[in-house]
Amino acid sequence: MIRCIKLWTGTDQKSHFEEGFIDLEPGVRGDAVGGKFPITSASFHETDADPKLGWHPDADRQLVITLSGTLEFETPDGRFTLRTGDILFTEDTSGAGHNWKMIGDQPWRRLYTILDPKTVVPFRPAVAG
Repeated sequence: MIRCIKLWTGTDQKSHFEEGFIDLEPGVRGDAVGGKFPITSASFHETDADPKLGWHPDADRQLVITLSGTLEFETPDGRFTLRTGDILFTEDTSGAGHNWKMIGDQPWRRLYTILDPKTVVPFRPAVAG
């Protein structure tokens, strides 16, 4: 499993989040493998200093894969932290959006993958314990 946070816009036009995972299946070489799904584009980004964007929605439905750095995200639901290796699944493309800030001195390096509109992401919510 890979840690994944899902962001979406609710009927209240506010962003909400849920912690969960991207499920993986056993692979033929003893590894764990996820299914393939279509994306429309991919791009790498690096941010060295917090741009202080303020509250904003995302431009596209996408997966954002953190390669380095640590961020604290905020929504009306509360806060969560993204770290190296985490995936952010964003569907909050309208409404008030979310806010984030960089934590520490590491740059935020990430891969944005814009999803095909028909793509089903294998997100599984974490079980409350």
